[in-house]
Amino acid sequence: MNKVNAYAAAEAGAKLEPFTYELGPIGSEEVDIKVHYCGICHSDLSMVNNEWGMTNYPFVPGHEIVGEVIAVGQEVKSIAVGDLVGLGWNSASCMHCSNCMQGSHHLCDNLESTIVGRHGGFADKVRAHWSWAILLPSELDLQKAGPLFCGGITVFNPIVLAGVQPTDKVGVIGIGGLGHMALKFLNKWGCEVVAFSSNPDKKDEILKMGATRVINSRDPDDLKSIQGSLNFILNTTNVTLDWDSYLGVLAPKGRLHNVGAVLEPMAIPAFSLIMGEKSVAGSPLGSPALTATMLDFCARHDIYPIVEEFSLKEVNKALKHLEEGRARYRIVLKVSD
Repeated sequence: MNKVNAYAAAEAGAKLEPFTYELGPIGSEEVDIKVHYCGICHSDLSMVNNEWGMTNYPFVPGHEIVGEVIAVGQEVKSIAVGDLVGLGWNSASCMHCSNCMQGSHHLCDNLESTIVGRHGGFADKVRAHWSWAILLPSELDLQKAGPLFCGGITVFNPIVLAGVQPTDKVGVIGIGGLGHMALKFLNKWGCEVVAFSSNPDKKDEILKMGATRVINSRDPDDLKSIQGSLNFILNTTNVTLDWDSYLGVLAPKGRLHNVGAVLEPMAIPAFSLIMGEKSVAGSPLGSPALTATMLDFCARHDIYPIVEEFSLKEVNKALKHLEEGRARYRIVLKVSD
């Protein structure tokens, strides 16, 4: 028997209750991970509430997992029992399509998500394909590392995709769970970093996170003061904004890159792009290789998300804390030592 002790929602919007299930025999290319910590992301909350219409119940959330490998399939060569690893939004890919063969496993047509159609990491163990169980640098702090596997790689990937240079002047819209990590990355990347925030009370805190300047996003004069000056802007919010104003802040050939799940169509004036050779882009998380690179970058520069810790037994309290917008800035569940 391979019993898993977890917390699950029985239906949309329900509180999470203790839940057990059997993993079954391990596959030849799979690994089992004893969960030490698991972050809570807004995506977990959206899945609990079935906001995206793809949740299967009973549902075990959790996709920012760090822990110890406790079993490996017979074909697993690069990971051994006892290794410390992390697992994010994705848990398997086909390993033979053109995207996988080019190293873009996160764009695989047959990508398996850790909490879609299967159970996640609000549990004492979780299973994944070996390729998505990323080895942790020895110096990385396990308690803070979980959110790097979702929020962290989500904002790290665009920096690489856009070819951001240390000499660039960049901006981050929305300084929350994603945005505060983007500030830390871009600061250590060497950039001059402008933070766009609608909360003036957070200015000093935002500067400590790595911003060199804070712009009040609700003040048109503040936006005009940096008109045409940024090479790259990363939007981490999921709300409709005055996109044309932000395009105006971009320098020629600049990019507005979205990782926030804005549900409404984005109104982008064509001439705002054409006249300055500007572009609008978006991206999901990153590949296993890029995730490993991000972890090395974090270890080298001592980059971590700001986290609040709850025990797994306090999972409903933690979810409420997140839903009420009180998280500063990521929440981590302690599952085991």
